[in-house]
Amino acid sequence: KIPTMKMLLSLVTLLSAALLASTAPPTCYSRVLSLSKEITESFKELQSSKSVDSCVEMLPRLYLDIHNYCVLAKLRDFVAYPRCERVLEVSELKEKARSLYTIMISYCRRDLVFLTDDCNALENPILRPIEHS
Repeated sequence: KIPTMKMLLSLVTLLSAALLASTAPPTCYSRVLSLSKEITESFKELQSSKSVDSCVEMLPRLYLDIHNYCVLAKLRDFVAYPRCERVLEVSELKEKARSLYTIMISYCRRDLVFLTDDCNALENPILRPIEHS
């Protein structure tokens, strides 16, 4: 019975560790990554929506890669874009973009690593297949 008890104890310890790992608070990097994906998806939905104002078609393209240094300028340009103030979805998207920018330059400044500064890659992204988690 002793080996079974040790095995059971080991299993409980392993499951407890797995549970704690899955409930760990997000890191700065994971927050920036998830927010950038959320913004990119919201922008795609906004662009494909039939009920949105025609000014949305004129918005600057919003593909975000947080590993590209040019993303900071992209976020600034998008937030500063003067049109579509009256479209609620655009205002909400601009607010998310402003939050992402603030997080990147303030809170996560030391945690982020930019792998490139290819601004053209943000204008003409090579889209990879969606990763399933």
